[in-house]
Amino acid sequence: MAAYLRPTSIDAALRALASRPLIVLAGGTDFYPARVGCPLDEDVLDITAIAGLRGVADAGDHWRIGATTTWADVAESDTPPLFDGLKRAAREVGGAQIQNAGTVAGNLCNASPAADGVPPLLSLDAAVELASQDRTTVVPLADFILGNRRTRRAPGELVTAIRVPKPRAPRAAGHFVKLGARRYLVISIVMVAAAIECDQAGRVTRAGVAVGACSEVARRLPELEAALLGHPADTTLGERVMPRHLAALAPIDDVRASAEYRGDAALTVVRRALAELGATVSS
Repeated sequence: MAAYLRPTSIDAALRALASRPLIVLAGGTDFYPARVGCPLDEDVLDITAIAGLRGVADAGDHWRIGATTTWADVAESDTPPLFDGLKRAAREVGGAQIQNAGTVAGNLCNASPAADGVPPLLSLDAAVELASQDRTTVVPLADFILGNRRTRRAPGELVTAIRVPKPRAPRAAGHFVKLGARRYLVISIVMVAAAIECDQAGRVTRAGVAVGACSEVARRLPELEAALLGHPADTTLGERVMPRHLAALAPIDDVRASAEYRGDAALTVVRRALAELGATVSS
């Protein structure tokens, strides 16, 4: 018979993980639907009762998003405009029931190419906090997700938080645009997140642009980010996007769209996201 463990402390969770293989559950919005009609034969560690893992907090030089923070928590959080892209993505992760149960860490650890939370967090230079009984390490999100449904979380490790560094420039904002077959309750065909920081003159000093659902893993666009530096943060940002800037993407054919359509759509959505973000910053 499968065991179901629901510890109330991080230490208890880590002891359980060190003792035997367990499926870590932090919301279960992908786990349970994949097992409808089937008996649960895996040993589960449900971490949602650990109070210290939930919430968005100011941690000095960074913002800390606890592992079991739900998408509804993110959408309602009192965070600066830099988080606007992540908050917009939070409102598009499934319907209200999913947003109330699904968690940020669960979305990252599920590691779907179409995970809505990954591009915004990538654009923010987010890092993943991993705890074991021996130590706590912090890994850049770009290094944490290795491929489709694969992460670098080792047996005995638990994702405890996601860290987002605070901006260095006086002005910063983020944005998110998702393309799907309909407005809500849809898996992405293409999604783009962008975050920029600007100096007092309104020129870009840092840019993060990430595209999801167009590669096995959501990808940043470093050549585009470099091309944006020093330019005015206004609606003309979208005009600076060239096809060569998206060369790192590897779109696939599937039931939602062809690779060719995804490639064309990605260019359009990146331009739209940057133009809309520029309009927000300059207004």
